[in-house]
Parts: sequence; C-alpha cells; structure tokens
Amino acid sequence: MNIHEYQAKELFDRFGVPSPKGKVASSPKEVYDAARWLAINNLVVKAQIHAGGRGKGVFKSGYKGGVQLVKSPEEARDAATQMLGEVLVTKQTGDAGRLVRKVMVGEAVSIRRELYLAILLDRECCQPVIIVSTEGGMDIEEVAAHSPEKILREHIHPLMGLQAYQVRKICHDLGLQVSARQFGRLLHALYKLFIDCDCSMVEINPVVVTTNDHVYALDAKFNFDDNALYRHPEISSMRDSDAEDPREVAAALHDLNYIGLDGNIACLVNGAGLAMATMDIIKHHGGDPANFLDVGGGASKEQVAAAFHIILGDPNVKGIFINIFGGIMDCNIVAEGVVAAAKETALTLPLVVRLEGNNVQAGQATLDASGLNIITAVGMDDGARKIVAAVA
Repeated sequence: MNIHEYQAKELFDRFGVPSPKGKVASSPKEVYDAARWLAINNLVVKAQIHAGGRGKGVFKSGYKGGVQLVKSPEEARDAATQMLGEVLVTKQTGDAGRLVRKVMVGEAVSIRRELYLAILLDRECCQPVIIVSTEGGMDIEEVAAHSPEKILREHIHPLMGLQAYQVRKICHDLGLQVSARQFGRLLHALYKLFIDCDCSMVEINPVVVTTNDHVYALDAKFNFDDNALYRHPEISSMRDSDAEDPREVAAALHDLNYIGLDGNIACLVNGAGLAMATMDIIKHHGGDPANFLDVGGGASKEQVAAAFHIILGDPNVKGIFINIFGGIMDCNIVAEGVVAAAKETALTLPLVVRLEGNNVQAGQATLDASGLNIITAVGMDDGARKIVAAVA
C-alpha cells in the first residue's frame, strides 16, 4: 500500500520527523485559503499522485511541472487551477499518467544541500538497511547507474536497532558537520516510524539542509507491509483507491494477488513462485506477460472467476495462459471457475490451460465438456510456447 505525500507528512508530524509546514487542498479556493493560512511568501504547490518525478512531469493539457514555486496565495491558486482535474505524466506513470485530485501547499525552504535517504528491508540478509547519498534530488536509479560509489548502505541489527555510532558514521559519510545533530534526530525518528508502522520502504528524496542549517524531510514515498495493516487501521484508512490500479483494487477485494504489467499475455497461476516462473518462461519464448496474478493455494470457484474478469479488464490482453499445479488446489475447481467466466464473458481470446496435480482428470473433463475453444498444454514449457504462438 502507498500513501500520498500529504499523508506522509501526517506521519512525520506524529513521529517528530521535521518537515516544512503544509496543507492539502482539493480545490483552487482551498489552495488560496491554505496559502493565506501559511502567511509566507515562499510557497510550493505539489500535485499529489502515487508516482515520482512530479517536478519534471508534464500535464496532458500542456502545463509543465507538478511542483510549482509561487510567491503569493493568488499564484498558488492559479497553479492549482492548472493541476487539479488534469492528468500528470511522469517517468514513473507511463503514457497514461495519473489524474490529480489533490495538491499540497507548503513552505518553500531555501536549500543549501540535497541528500537522499531511504530505509527498506534487505531481504537477502533479513535486516533493515539505511541507504544514503549526497546526490539528493536526482533519480536514484541514475545515480546507481553512473555513480554507484555515491550510494552508501548501513545495515541495522533488527534487535539492537539504530545505534548512535551508525548515525555518526552516516553523518561523516555525507559530510554533515554543523547539521549532524539535526540529521541524527531526523534519522532516529524516521527509523522509529519505519519499525512502528511496519513499513517495507520509506524514501525521502530529498532531505534538505537549508541555508540556516535546518534539516527537513522535503518529500516522501512510503510502502507498507500489507500483511501488517490490520495492526494499523489509521494507516489503512489513508488508502486512496482512486489513485491505485482499479484491477489491483478489485483483486484485493477477492483476496487475490495481482500486479499489472505492460505485456499482452495474461497469466492466472496458483502460487507466487510458479507465477514468477510462468512470467519468466513466457519471456523466454518471446512473449510479454500482462500481469502477475496469484490466486493462492486454496482459491474458490468464485475467486477464479473473479480473477478471470480482472484479467479481461485489461484492454492490452491478447491471450490468456492458465498454469495450475494442484497441491492444495483442486484442479476441477479452477476448471469450473474458468468455464463459468469464459461463458459469461463470451471469451474470444486464445486460452491455453495447463492443469497438473490434485483432481486433474476431473478438471480436464470439465474443460473438455465445456464446448469452449481451449488449447490444452502438457507442462509449463509447452503452455508458454502455445500461448506465445497464439498471440503472435
């Protein structure tokens, strides 16, 4: 689950992470009122979408920049008028862009230095890791590609937590002197937020050092462990379904794991590992997966049918590969769900099905008796070859 920048600021305030003052608004009038409330001349208006690169983004209307520096409430209102209700396209949104429903009006601070800071889980060593760089404000992917030596990592023992010597080391590596104490307070507060809120990632780009040596978190991206959200109803309530892929929202309602991709071959698989292997083998044979979709080990007929409908909601899909290995899963339940959904939607796309395992004979009989034009496969490799050929 992701949250907007203005919601991240609410968490910052709760945990004592220093950040500039700001307010969220959903209309030009609200922006004007918020700017007057701030009562300062140096303001920034920032489009609120779940994507980075907003400052360099371009609206489909032609207006450039989802982050605008302004000098008055009137200018803030005018900038918001150009943003609200418009689609912003950035490097991370793709050509479709994201509709801007809210903006944040905040204090624009005088920046002397920009730093990069992130805390995330290193799954290889099963520890949180702090990542910092002196190249704040830039795309971290570009820094990694061209100046990897400027990205520094500090692993944190999960039981001991963040230690003072580690904070001192990070400050030294970043060349912080006068502002080291303030940066240390920010880092301790951010790490507590990361742990207490069950985050999987917190990224601040940039952390800024102002001309009067104050340290602020200027922008933030959060990811949370979905499996831990039951412990955080206040964070769950921040979910903005309008800003998420509607297919992923629909999948979550049926307890399905779905992630949309850019290809044209849809996958319906049980088990995350098998789903990853299915996408790999489709790529191996020259195809492009349209999604990751794991229906789980014990999906019902209704869940399988719901998964089928979600797949068909993607206009880019030109073919479907169903790859099921029945351990706990009953292959006949999958077959019944597929047949019901295919008949309901009057499916005309190529459909390749590979069933193996628990009750596979009954499942195959259900498919054979359906009267549908289904291409059966013997093994995953055979199925991948057939679906790639069918959509070519």
